[in-house]
Amino acid sequence: MAKEVLLTGDRPTGRLHIGHYIGSLKNRVILQNEGKYDPYIMIADTQALTDNARNPEKIRNSLIEVALDYLAVGIDPEKSTIFVQSQIPALFELTAYYLDLVTVARLERNPTVKTEIKQKNFNESIPAGFLTYPVSQAADITAFKATVIPVGDDQEPMMEQTREIVRTFNRLYKTDILKEPKGYFPPKGQGRLPGLDGNAKMSKSLGNAIYLADDAKTLTKKVMSMYTDPNHIHVEDPGQVEGNTVFTYLDVFAKDQDKVADLKAQYQKGGLGDVKIKRFLNEVLEEELAPIRERREKFAQDKDAVYEMLLEGSRKANKVANKTLQEVRDAIGFNYFKGQR
Repeated sequence: MAKEVLLTGDRPTGRLHIGHYIGSLKNRVILQNEGKYDPYIMIADTQALTDNARNPEKIRNSLIEVALDYLAVGIDPEKSTIFVQSQIPALFELTAYYLDLVTVARLERNPTVKTEIKQKNFNESIPAGFLTYPVSQAADITAFKATVIPVGDDQEPMMEQTREIVRTFNRLYKTDILKEPKGYFPPKGQGRLPGLDGNAKMSKSLGNAIYLADDAKTLTKKVMSMYTDPNHIHVEDPGQVEGNTVFTYLDVFAKDQDKVADLKAQYQKGGLGDVKIKRFLNEVLEEELAPIRERREKFAQDKDAVYEMLLEGSRKANKVANKTLQEVRDAIGFNYFKGQR
């Protein structure tokens, strides 16, 4: 029986952080190692260009950083195809065909896009490429006939947009070549990690992130600066657990949840200082991140090998995407000279 195809990826706009790790990367490694899927992991540089066209160096410099983060967390090029979006020409042609199947009004209603437009303060100056990137995502997914898409829980509207395009294409052209994807979401409560400052989301652009590449000293400094309960001024003061970023992280990362429960009770009662719980969190995070950091440093010693891995992955991805493109052209009737080349 053929394996289901899994596809996911990240925009290369900087190094990846522990929010990415919890929200998606950790699940990708688990799914990869289960052996039930054929995983494709994409570095989405073309998508990153939609709001970074005036700063392409940022994308170029981040490409290797994202690749190193992938390898460091355990994504294995022997088990997963790691490729670069811009190196797959078929994706652009598929996007052009799919753009004719959606309306501007439908794209503007996409809640994920609406939220991101607001976050980026585009106002009326929305790049056309950014507004239409859900269509580009549909091309990415359908090119590989991926049916399993590990994503954060805020990406379901993007999945639905792709499913709509698939249904419309298959109905109009009387075919079943495109497959509807389903999102594979992280465990409840782990889809989004708040920033160090208590902001609702950890983000590269907000500068409130712990990166997978951070050294031990940087990690400690960031943990000790974390937002807790602003009203917990003295050790003896009762503290608030809900909305306290330190406890949120402990809920996600700590293996000993009984100890976390005891710390919460002490903190709420009074008599437990912020420094103590931050030190415990630092120990928890260091245990999780130290092996990742060490692997990353090892891979970084031979960046030429990492680029070669990306080249080989892109070559493989090209073959698969080109096959789908020919099927799409056949369905539309655009392979006029088939067999005559």
